[in-house]
Order: sequence, then C-alpha cells, then structure tokens
Amino acid sequence: MLTKFQAKLFFLSGTILFSAIFLFLTYDSLKYVYSSTSAATLSDSVIRGKHLWEKNNCMGCHTLLGEGAYYAPELTKVYERRGPEWIRVFLKDPQAMYPGERKMVKYDFTENDISDVIAFLKWNGELDLKGFPPKPEYKQESKTVSQSSASINPPEKFKQICVACHAVGGAGGNVGPALDAVGKKYDLAYLETWLKDPQKVKPGTAMPKLPLSDSEIKDLSLYLSQLK
Repeated sequence: MLTKFQAKLFFLSGTILFSAIFLFLTYDSLKYVYSSTSAATLSDSVIRGKHLWEKNNCMGCHTLLGEGAYYAPELTKVYERRGPEWIRVFLKDPQAMYPGERKMVKYDFTENDISDVIAFLKWNGELDLKGFPPKPEYKQESKTVSQSSASINPPEKFKQICVACHAVGGAGGNVGPALDAVGKKYDLAYLETWLKDPQKVKPGTAMPKLPLSDSEIKDLSLYLSQLK
C-alpha cells in the first residue's frame, strides 16, 4: 500500500518519464520527415493529384498511407503493383473493365486529371515508409519456364498492362495465372476472342475487358500463342 507521498511521486515520475519518451519520438519523427528527400519530387502534378484525391473523397473508400476507409483496396503501393497504364485505363471507365462487378465511381476525369492522380499515387508509393504496407506472402510454386517463353519479346501493351496481373518467365504479377504455357492450351482464334470480351467467353471471370484496338488484340494473341 503506497503512502500519499509515494503515490504522488509515482504519478509524477510516470508522467515525466512518458512525456520525455513522447517528446523524443516526436523529435525523431520530425527529424526524419524534414530530412526526407520526398519534398524534392513534389511536383505541381503531384499537388494537383492530391487536390483531386481530396475533392472526390477517395479516402471515403480507399486507404492511403494507413488512413482512409477499408471498403476498397489499399492504394499506397498501387503504382508499383499495377503500373501507370493499368491505372489510366481503369480510371477512364472502371465499369467497362469489370462489368457488373466494380462499384468504383466513373469520374469525369480529363487525361490531364488522370495523369495528375497517377503522379500523386506514384509519389506516395515512392515514400520511404519503413516497410509499410507489408507485402503479402505468396506461396511460390516451382515451375519450369521454357527458354522460348522467356526469350520471346512481348508487345508494349503486355508490358504496360498485362504484367500487372500475369507473369511470364517468372516476371510479372501474380493476381492472375502465369502465362508461360498458355499457347499450349489455347489457339490463336480462341485468344483473340478471349481478349475481345472475356466476360462473353467466361461469364464472371476476374479478367477485365481491356480497351484494346484490333491490332493490339492481334499482337497480344500472336504473342500469347507462341508461349509454349
């Protein structure tokens, strides 16, 4: 049982100790913030993108830098995860990419607006966040990649958009299946039909309908058919 004096001493000592810890951590955080080089890359485009982010209340659905809602995907590393071209296509018309699925609002963004939002997301993704957000651990499957698949040069559209979800030769995303042997499974005609409208071929598929021109579909289909 503490005496009245001991209780006061315990309270004051604890208050002083934890106040000192708080002040030290505040100083350390501010020192890190002001020594960061991120301010040097804070362009006008990034600032305009931030204004668009706030104006359209994107944090009402998304989380960025640990702040926001959890209704929609976390976007701190979305630039690294998806790439600029994928984000551009998606922002133009989210519903077109995922018919009947996405609840993402179609904003009337101009091309410049989209570029500014992408610049803002890129800037956030390049901040030194000391490992935040943590990357999910995926179970890696051992696969034998054929030399032909690894050596075929993919079309630009594949490198810009498709790699956000698919991998070839061990490089690319793992949201969708690896495509190293897709040419063994499907012929050229099927691949063209698939790329034109995946939902028509397989209703409910997670594969979005990408805004591809006929020539881009032909180039991608030819490339995929050679992956064996």
